[in-house]
Amino acid sequence: MTTAAPAGRPRTGRPLRRALRPLALGLVVVLVYGLCPAGAASRAVRDRVVPLDALTTGVGAGGRLEPVQDAALLLPGSRVLAGAPGAAGRRRAEQAWLASGSVPAVPGLEGSTMVRDALLDLRTLALPDGVPVAAWSPPWRYVWPRDSALAAAALARTGHPADAAAVLDFLQRVQPASGVFAARYSPDGSGVPDDRGEQLDGTGWALWALAAVVEAAPAADRAALLARWAPLLDRSTAAARAAVDDGRRLPPAGPDYWEVPERRPTLATAALLRAGLAAAARLQGLAGDPAAAERAGAAADRLAATVRARFGDGYPRHPGGPASSVDLGVVFLLPPFAEHADPDAVAAFARVPRAMLRPAGGLAPGGSWRDDGISWTTSTSSCALAAAALGDRAGAQAWLRWLDAHRTAAGSLPEKVLADGSPAAVAPLAWASAAVVLAAVELGP
Repeated sequence: MTTAAPAGRPRTGRPLRRALRPLALGLVVVLVYGLCPAGAASRAVRDRVVPLDALTTGVGAGGRLEPVQDAALLLPGSRVLAGAPGAAGRRRAEQAWLASGSVPAVPGLEGSTMVRDALLDLRTLALPDGVPVAAWSPPWRYVWPRDSALAAAALARTGHPADAAAVLDFLQRVQPASGVFAARYSPDGSGVPDDRGEQLDGTGWALWALAAVVEAAPAADRAALLARWAPLLDRSTAAARAAVDDGRRLPPAGPDYWEVPERRPTLATAALLRAGLAAAARLQGLAGDPAAAERAGAAADRLAATVRARFGDGYPRHPGGPASSVDLGVVFLLPPFAEHADPDAVAAFARVPRAMLRPAGGLAPGGSWRDDGISWTTSTSSCALAAAALGDRAGAQAWLRWLDAHRTAAGSLPEKVLADGSPAAVAPLAWASAAVVLAAVELGP
């Protein structure tokens, strides 16, 4: 696992309010569990220890990126290595970049630099080739469509349209004629680095990100942007429709964000293709093609019904699975990935803390993920984003406070947090950084 305009607010009414009640209960579980020592957890865990690769990634001599092991080596408030030639100029460039957009504030976290640091980390991870890699450690130094889609949305919605456009240009350039993306790509666009194969969720991610970027642009610019990315829109829409027979069936089994082989369809891939088809319908409407918009929208609606029929009993990871196996797939059925919040999906989301909580107070990738004591910031930040988009401000703020408290000493979000609360694995991580920024945008005025 590597790790828009807003898609629309949820419908209000009694069914949604009833569904949100267990979400508040789940938040209480998070707060209680997260404040307990690891040994106080009611279930036994085998706490796995993973080293922290670096505190963050810094910009050194010649603009080269380097892992940073001591936060004191950075110029204050920056990702620039203090002793490198040209450091002052690079810091000014960082400040000018931040000033060209916005840094959304999180109510209750006014003194935190987390959102600002997350934006700087997205910029830094993109410096060599223009598109953020998942992380700077060599095994992560690639472009995953899902991470880059979140980054594009975050950049577009904070006033950095050129940076967001670079991501979509990259995805359009590397996408094959089939419209189905490989798991990851070399950041220079030269090809696929290994034999991980295709990951169909990338097609949904690309369409969702395309809508996020276009809808965040001024209305006068949208026609030109749609023309610029017409191949990405058309190929991705055709691939998504074909994969689900226009919504009449679930997508075929294949890896999703868990990055493991699958024998059965997963909720996450189905949900993201539904999100992508709904985004395609909006984009085709903006492009002035009502027939194409109708086809994509009808496929999205049919797929939503298929997902409800196959997963609706608790929204497990696989069709027919236990409700306790709920994972991030249910998040992708909610805003900002869906225009409206289905009450049953909201109720399943409310069970996420009980199913996915880990000793330090963050979340695992899913209820059926191995019980190794590790929290993942990808899962936790994605749930913060969903809570914020649902209007659950207290829940979103609680997750964001947890993330803020478990950053590295340099202020970056790590991939993992150990049972004792220590940051672990790689830092910074593009997925978590982007999701935190988007959550902050959703919480804004």
